[in-house]
Amino acid sequence: MNLFTAAETAANYANAGAAKAKLPISKMLVLGVLAGFLIGFPSCVTNMATYALDNNSTIRMISGLLFAFGLGMVVISGAELFTGNTLITISVLEKKATLGGMLRNWIFVYIGNFVGSMVLSFICAQFGWLSAGNGALAVASMRTAVSKMTMPFQNAFFMGILCNILVTIGVLLSLSGKDGISRFIGAWAPVMFFVTCGFNHSIADMTYCMLGLFAKNVPSFVDLAQAAGVALDSLTWGQYIVGNLIPVTLGNIVGGVAVGFTFWFSFLRGAGRDKK
Repeated sequence: MNLFTAAETAANYANAGAAKAKLPISKMLVLGVLAGFLIGFPSCVTNMATYALDNNSTIRMISGLLFAFGLGMVVISGAELFTGNTLITISVLEKKATLGGMLRNWIFVYIGNFVGSMVLSFICAQFGWLSAGNGALAVASMRTAVSKMTMPFQNAFFMGILCNILVTIGVLLSLSGKDGISRFIGAWAPVMFFVTCGFNHSIADMTYCMLGLFAKNVPSFVDLAQAAGVALDSLTWGQYIVGNLIPVTLGNIVGGVAVGFTFWFSFLRGAGRDKK
């Protein structure tokens, strides 16, 4: 077969996750910054591809089709993505990594992801990229950011859970492939589903939200957004942290850990492992 079985994939990830937990902090940060860019670029692509559209279903469908290539780039390039690394739970349960090692990875990879997203968003906002459509892209980006920051806490949390169930399934499906095409398709389909559904991914939302936050620093974009009725009072760093960053991150952790536990329990737990 051109694929690893589910049991083999879980066992392979247990070893890979153990290696991730032992990476030097410098590598975690650098590879985290890389993943921040590789997830941020598809966020920019979807904004650019849909900013002139009005139909929400069409926007989500196009966004899903395009954004979903990001996870494949992360997996194949070896970048470190916080949401996917919640699967290190498998390594911890298999006693191949420590809880402390996993948390260390999560913290420094998350910081790297944030820095990569911030740098990309700042460049796009400050050096003309958001000027597309005579500033219409900037307005759409600010509107998207406000919508992500103003969800009720519980909604953002549970949309984060659903998102990372699909993202971590995508990571595992990608790792089950033995060639580049299989790995890309394995990562692509679940991510396409979560984006089309409108679930929340903490790292992607970093770029979506910070594009809006940095756009707010450009007076011409502010004037256009006010004329378009964008609620700029809600577009603040504090609102981002409380309304999106915290609840979505927590939801992503719960969803990813749940998938990690499910695969460990189903395929690795105990002496008699499922070889089907």
